[in-house]
Amino acid sequence: MTTTDAPKDGATICADLVRTHDFVRYAPTLFVPGEARRALLSICAFNVEVSRVHELVSQPLPGEMRLQWWTDMLAGTEHGSIEGNPVAAELLHTIREHRLPVSQLSRLVEEHQFDLYNDPMPTLAALEDYLDATASALFVLAARVMARPSEAIDHLARHAGLAQGMAQVIASLGRDASRQQLFLPLQILQQHGSSTEEVFAGKPTPAIRASVAQLAGEAQSHLKTAFDLLADVPPEARRVFLPLAHVRRELARMASADYDPFVPKPASRLRVLWTLWRAARTREFGG
Repeated sequence: MTTTDAPKDGATICADLVRTHDFVRYAPTLFVPGEARRALLSICAFNVEVSRVHELVSQPLPGEMRLQWWTDMLAGTEHGSIEGNPVAAELLHTIREHRLPVSQLSRLVEEHQFDLYNDPMPTLAALEDYLDATASALFVLAARVMARPSEAIDHLARHAGLAQGMAQVIASLGRDASRQQLFLPLQILQQHGSSTEEVFAGKPTPAIRASVAQLAGEAQSHLKTAFDLLADVPPEARRVFLPLAHVRRELARMASADYDPFVPKPASRLRVLWTLWRAARTREFGG
């Protein structure tokens, strides 16, 4: 067996999975120590596995079954060998080593059941609940790897996740619309005289632009609060929040007059790394 043929260990599989499917969360792990990096990548890989379920199935039932497997695994009642799933094995190792709250991980799985159906996100409050259980929870879990848990970190994590999640909703609007999915709250669309049908048509009407601008404003507000709170958390925990530097850049781009939410223009990996490298050198992020 050659070196290239050698089987990959769980940590390497997690790293490859996150680097391929969620580079924005992969890049910040390059700025933390090795053992912590392994733990962070296991959390991110778990998130990739769960959040991508809706992309891998054509009907809700198979998706429900996949998510149920993760729920059972976290509850200790999995069906089948955990050793056969390196991401699950790595995650369980991280849970034990860092005493992660299983209830938060389970809630993340449960919240992603929404992705399996074509129901529109009804209200801004519903979107905030969804992001609190997903994007914000990932910040909380990652911070627990780096520092002792605290109310200050949890408070920061909530606003960080809301800012990042709302920016992602805007960035993914075109892709989601092509799948007949809508995470931009229907409440906001209706306030501006728009509808799901108008979004699914894929044309940036004035009403849709106004709706996107309103959600971007909400994201900006949470981002400002998150940056204000960064100084209140231990320096060792701040690296976890490096993705906020990328969110700041993305929201600035979305504010431009010629921004078309239906034409995705994801930042290059080099741009993401450059943005995070510069941020990591600042005192703001513990540099």
